[in-house]
Amino acid sequence: MRLSALLALASKVTLPPNYRYGMSRPGSLADKRKNPPGTRRRRVAVEPIPEEDWHLFCGDRVEILEGKDAGKQGKVVQVIRQRNWVVVEGLNTHYRYVGKTVDFRGTMVPSEAPLLHNQVKLVSLLLSTRKPTEVEWRFTEAGERVRVSTRSGRIIPKPDVPRADGIVPETWIGEAG
Repeated sequence: MRLSALLALASKVTLPPNYRYGMSRPGSLADKRKNPPGTRRRRVAVEPIPEEDWHLFCGDRVEILEGKDAGKQGKVVQVIRQRNWVVVEGLNTHYRYVGKTVDFRGTMVPSEAPLLHNQVKLVSLLLSTRKPTEVEWRFTEAGERVRVSTRSGRIIPKPDVPRADGIVPETWIGEAG
């Protein structure tokens, strides 16, 4: 068995039926603290969005529509589709204490909170406008599915975001057969 296939099997985490998604990656230590085995947490009602209708990706520039940061623009750093959440870099932050002990009050660290997908709008990439826009999916003449701005009618490309593990798929060398 190839090493990549073995690592892929090891990275897949089986989740219980009543699993509650949060900001931590499923299977990580932080996630196991929030969802310890044997505990039952209240279910969260989430409006399902089909995979083909989802239009926000990591690296997209969005504008916040609601809350204390309404009108500000930022880059999407994390998308949690199971909860319809988007985390925007440097916006919608709250502060928490890290390293708190009896003797030391801890260090205050800013932490980004997630926003619902309908609380943000994709921003058009045109330098002249940079305004939020509705998005619809269309097919090009070549048959490729692309996002199109309803405001300007231009194609909004998916952003190129490096993988967390640093692997660049274009540099893979095919197996010698």
